Amino acid sequence: MIDPKILFDESHCEQCACGEGLDFSFTFAFQPIVDVINKTVYAYEALVRGPEGEGAPSILGKVTEQNRYAFDQICRVKAVKLASRLGMSTRLSINFMPNAVYKAEYCIRTTLAAAKTYNFDTSKIIFELTEGEDLTSVEHLVAIIDAYQEMGFSTAIDDFGAGYSRYNIMMASPPDLLKLDMTLVRNIHQEPNKQAVVAGIITMMKQLGGAIVAEGVETEEEYYWLRSQGITLYQGYLFARPGFECLPEPYYPA
Repeated sequence: MIDPKILFDESHCEQCACGEGLDFSFTFAFQPIVDVINKTVYAYEALVRGPEGEGAPSILGKVTEQNRYAFDQICRVKAVKLASRLGMSTRLSINFMPNAVYKAEYCIRTTLAAAKTYNFDTSKIIFELTEGEDLTSVEHLVAIIDAYQEMGFSTAIDDFGAGYSRYNIMMASPPDLLKLDMTLVRNIHQEPNKQAVVAGIITMMKQLGGAIVAEGVETEEEYYWLRSQGITLYQGYLFARPGFECLPEPYYPA
């Protein structure tokens, strides 16, 4: 359970929401993660965008070692604030920067205060680790995942299979969700080697008790092969493109 004593004063949320500590502004697009069994949105992932809809690289390229902590904190607050304003009732998936988290229980306080300020249920927040980030310590990441899960948040590893697969993390502290990288998904219905790799990942996650999200799915052929393997959570252009400051309604294949 989350201890309310670790909340920041709510004024910190307003400072972060206004972008204090950064010399550039940004906002979010939201892309659904769909549950094809129930034909519902499982979560919306918050994707960084420029104020006029510019792509994520235009914003992430401005993040430096000096402003990384402020950017990470402001990202969380802005995502929660916008999700609340849009009336999001599903889970909200937020990417986080492990190197910007010096101690999870302290660095989470602004997020908790934002959820309280904007009346967003903290049990619906998923924190996604982008696998490609160069981590200084696997132990540090495991401590973050453990702390987030203990506080009632769900956790996910993004882009699994992109070349930085961290099986040591999977063994030490399995996340709730594992998101298959789109390089594994692309044309998987035609590539037996990819099929073998993904089948192994599916078996691993079943035994670890977590779920898989197939992301970057663009064609029905990719979807039908993945669905035949028992995957039920999906994200990609086949279902919906990211909606700039809105919550797009997804398409569900037959």
